[in-house]
Parts: sequence; structure tokens; C-alpha cells
Amino acid sequence: MLRYFLRPLGLAGAALLLAGHARAQGQVTPPATALPGQAPAAASAQQPVHHEHDEADNWSVHFQQTVIQQWHNDLSPRYAGDHSLQARENAKLSLTTTLFLGRRLWKGAAIFFNPEVAGGSGLSGATGIGGAPNGETFRIGDPSPQVYLARLYLRQLWALGSDREQDEDDLNQLKGSRPARYLALNVGKFSIADYYDQNSYSHDPRTQFFNWSLMSAGGWDYPANVRGYTAGAVLEYVQPGLALRASATAMPTDANGPTLDFHYGKAQALTAEVTKTFSLRNHPGAVRLLGFRNQAAMGSYNLAVRNATGGAVPDVTAARAEGRTKYGFVVNAEQEISKEVGVFGRFSYNDGHNETWAFTEIDRSLSVGITSTGARWKRPTDRLGAALVANGLSGDHRAYLAAGGSGFILGDGRLDYGLEYIGEVYYSIDFPRYHAALSPDYQIIINPGYNTSRLPGPVHVVALRLHVEF
Repeated sequence: MLRYFLRPLGLAGAALLLAGHARAQGQVTPPATALPGQAPAAASAQQPVHHEHDEADNWSVHFQQTVIQQWHNDLSPRYAGDHSLQARENAKLSLTTTLFLGRRLWKGAAIFFNPEVAGGSGLSGATGIGGAPNGETFRIGDPSPQVYLARLYLRQLWALGSDREQDEDDLNQLKGSRPARYLALNVGKFSIADYYDQNSYSHDPRTQFFNWSLMSAGGWDYPANVRGYTAGAVLEYVQPGLALRASATAMPTDANGPTLDFHYGKAQALTAEVTKTFSLRNHPGAVRLLGFRNQAAMGSYNLAVRNATGGAVPDVTAARAEGRTKYGFVVNAEQEISKEVGVFGRFSYNDGHNETWAFTEIDRSLSVGITSTGARWKRPTDRLGAALVANGLSGDHRAYLAAGGSGFILGDGRLDYGLEYIGEVYYSIDFPRYHAALSPDYQIIINPGYNTSRLPGPVHVVALRLHVEF
């Protein structure tokens, strides 16, 4: 099975997997989302501790592969629509494979290039649940592995002081010293989640929680094409204890579409965030406040319902118009409790007047959770996590679904509204010698798609993840 998925990489990708390019630290770590200036919170509970070195590298080469097998119990739905969770289906397999290349260019500048392969499918094609259970899947019809460009961007830093800090060689991060206080500009193609809504315990479906509404703030309809990437610019101001970020990035040309719209005057996403780190009884923590405003040719839920006369089913795509907006905010917090245990929480909101355009059909979301190392049972590099999520919809959105409308994620044909509740527990078994981790996962989903009457009971989802990283 792995040979089949690796085939698109060719000999170079297979050689990387076998040769290893192993790092000195013997632990699987998240992708390059913990950028300089992010909170050091819970580094001991979620990431390996790096040791400072004086030497710098001009190149960085890394590799990751994540395979997830996922299954849900047989269901007995009372009715179904075009985008309902299927009553019975075979287990679904997903795969992502990424090569991370970085090159130092001149003082303060580096370029990063990430080709990626993805294949497989989510449960029910990643439809029927607002908080979909596999963050490594996309709503793409063809499950065969496809090669595409994930990231290609330039990063330029300008020092704002003489103090220096040390970065280790990591995914999309070059080894060497950098200013402790700096201004940075990132321009190109990337994931907006590389810079915003960071959380040491709940941000990466390759190494942490699987669920969409735990890898990111569910109510943030973050700008991205169907595979999760956008293009634009992110400006950062970072100093010890504080980080400010602002960006202008592209939206897709169509809801959940593969193509980005570069007519920035008509469609764009404006995002800003402030991160404050602190120490509570000598344990690090962080609070992040994010605000966003998206503009695209979105459809209006209210207008779609009003236009559906004579018993017709409303169609939000027929109620689209240029210049429509969506705005919202995210509050994101994390706190280390001990060297082994950390807690986190998020609350996110969007106005929900216009259709979901990029991420998923969630307009309000609250999540809380806890993670721990395995130190108490003599497995210090293992990770155990448990979390609870409640997702909700705006009044306009629920009225549209209740009238029989469909989005690109949801559409049961009717709606007896209630909050969608999700619980998730995972355990990551680390194999440092092989730079790999094996993670069984369990999720329970109550009212999938916000429907209280469609199913007589909850959905049980079990999964197994294999993650390899060099």
C-alpha cells in the first residue's frame, strides 16, 4: 500500500524516505507552524527541547508522510440528502507526502519550496459533518495521488535590535541565529495556518488531533484553495513576549475551489492577530486574538431562501454577487500545567450571513482539551490528547439548510437544528529510532451536520495514523 502511494514521488522521494536525512533529535514534530516569535508554551509537552548552536546552515531538507485509515459504525438514518454522512461505507484511507526545501539567499532572506503529494478520501467524501474527522483529507473527487505545489515563498527578516536567538534546523526553518526582535515579510504561496491560530497542543492533524475543528478554529473560514493553500503576503512584528501579524491573501474563485482568485480588488482575505505570551507559576502560556474579513462572490443564505418560491429548493450558488463579505474573530489560549501536561481552548465566530467559501460549514465553535506526555508511564516522547468541541450555525445558515438547501459540506435535505458535539481522544506512540509515530484515535460525533433527528444515535469514528518525518 505504501509503495503505491510513494510511486508519484519517483526515485528521489523514495530515496529520501529510505535514507532518512535524520535529525539529531529523536522525535516526530509538527510541520513548520511554530514560527519564530510564537509562544514557547508547553514545548516540553508537545515538542522536543532544542539546544542552541552557533553554526548556521544554508540549506534545509526534510520530508514527511502521513497515512490515516478511518472508519465509522453503520448508521440507520431516517432520511438523507446529497451531502449527508453515508449510512454505510468502507474504511477510507488518506495520504499526504511533503518535501520541505529551504535555501538561505542573502542577509535575513530565505526561500522555501514544498512539493506535495496527496491522495485518498475522507469519510463520505468529507461531507455530512461540520467538524470533519480527518484533517488530512480534502473534498476532491479523484482519490488517486496527485502532485501539486504546496508552498513557494520568500521570507525576509529585518533586525530591530542586537539581541539574537537560535533556530534549529526544522521544517521550513534554517539553522542559525536570528534577531530576537524583528520585522518579517513573507510573500508567495503558503498555508495561512502557518502563521495564524497557532496552538502547541491542537493545530496539526499529522501529529495531534485529527478533527477539522481541532486543527483550526472552526468558525474561521480561512482563505485557502481546496487543498488548504493560498497566496499573498504576511507581515510580522515579533519581539520577546509579543507578536503582531497582518496579511492580505487570495480567496478561491469558487467555494472550496482549486483555483485562487488574484483579482485582489474584488476578492481577498484580510487577517490580523496579536499573540501575547506569559508565564504562570513558571509555566509558559499564550493568548491569541485573531480578526478576519473575507470578500468574494459569495451567495447570500437569506436571499437564496427568499428566491426559492413555489416550493423550490433554495440554491445559494444562484444568489451569489461580487463584493459579499464575511467577518469574524478567534480567541485562542494555551497553558502549560506541568512539564508533562498542558491545556488549551478556542472560541471562534463568523457572522454567517453569506455562504462558507473555503474551510467548513461552522459559524461558531468552542473547543477545550488537554494533552500529556507519556512520562508517567515511562514513555516520555509519547503523547495523549483528549478534547471536546461544540459547533454551531448562524440563523441564516440554519434556515437555508432547513429549507432543503446544500452547501459544499452539508445538505441533509432538511434540518432539525442542534449543536454538533464532538469528542476526540488520541494516543501517539513514538518510535524515535525510526522517526515515526503510530496513533490510534477515537471520535464520537453527536448531531452530525447539526441534525438532531436524522440519526437515532451518535457516530463512532475510529482511526489509525502513521506519521514519518525526517
